Amino acid sequence: MLDQLAAIFHRFKNLEEQLSDPEVITDASKFTKVNKEYGKLRPIADTYLEYKDLLDNLESAESMRKDPDPEMREMAQMEFEELRDRKEVMDEEIKVMLIPKDPEDERDIIMEIRSGAGGDEAAIFAGDLYDMYKRYCEGKGWKLEVIDENEGTAGGYSKLVFEVHGDDVYSHLKFESGAHRVQRVPKTESQGRVHTSAATVAVLPKMEEEDININKADLKIDTFRASGAGGQHVNKTESAIRITHLPTGIVSESQDGRSQHKNKEIAMAQLYQRIKDAQDSAAQSELSAARKSLVGSGDRSEKIRTYNYPQNRVTDHRINLTLHSLDKIVAGGLEPVIEGLQVAENATKLKEGGSVGEG
Repeated sequence: MLDQLAAIFHRFKNLEEQLSDPEVITDASKFTKVNKEYGKLRPIADTYLEYKDLLDNLESAESMRKDPDPEMREMAQMEFEELRDRKEVMDEEIKVMLIPKDPEDERDIIMEIRSGAGGDEAAIFAGDLYDMYKRYCEGKGWKLEVIDENEGTAGGYSKLVFEVHGDDVYSHLKFESGAHRVQRVPKTESQGRVHTSAATVAVLPKMEEEDININKADLKIDTFRASGAGGQHVNKTESAIRITHLPTGIVSESQDGRSQHKNKEIAMAQLYQRIKDAQDSAAQSELSAARKSLVGSGDRSEKIRTYNYPQNRVTDHRINLTLHSLDKIVAGGLEPVIEGLQVAENATKLKEGGSVGEG
């Protein structure tokens, strides 16, 4: 474990030197990238120095326990026990710090919410989910941008697509993919009976071109006229985009955006994700399966969470977490649910890692 911390500390010091390098300073893109990694590693670097100091003090206290003076031995024993307890706590903290991060955690996202079974009430619920995510994002200081929206006939949305930009967005919202179920008395219900409706959420990390090695010559890009509801521009301009990756035959398309530029961006994000999934599946199929079983694969038939309004209850079925604070959660207070999922994911990674923390 100490070796792992030392290697990270060495990298941290190397980045510190780069930040004063004129070549890096004059390259805005490179400076931003180096500075971001530097900031991410600082907590680990600080912990390394604290842990190293702790080990030195522990060694010193250990030798003082052999002092011929009984009073000194007693003081050394007290200090040794205190430092040993602190080391046990730090060992656990460091194990968590050294858990490999999902490389996509820092990304912005594209989120899609669709009404499912339940008619008008499902569309209203889809709107409630959007309001919940919007308030959560506002609380985080993230920027939310609606790309496409189809309103429901009685309110809410039959479909809504939006992007979220900010720090570590995917690390928090990746768990939301799947089917969300609501149990409540709909506004349209005259008999006061509780109905069950559903909406589905899909979360896609926004991929950048430099993330995956794709030759632009291998891409075939077609434009076509968008179809279906979506405003006056539909069927009048060829704003929809279809991209084909010729070597693999993987295809993605988008007609949700309000411009050809936005549709190309969405289609490219989908294409990168699909190619990345195909590239990763052979080497990481077991790890991927384990992670998806925890965080949700986005399968529309997968019920991940229930919102029960009469009981003011939210249950996340993946980690058997039940909270009687639905009113706070739908008002944007998603943190307890997301933290629970993050803790469960980290516990799984620790278990799979096995050797993490040994050193």
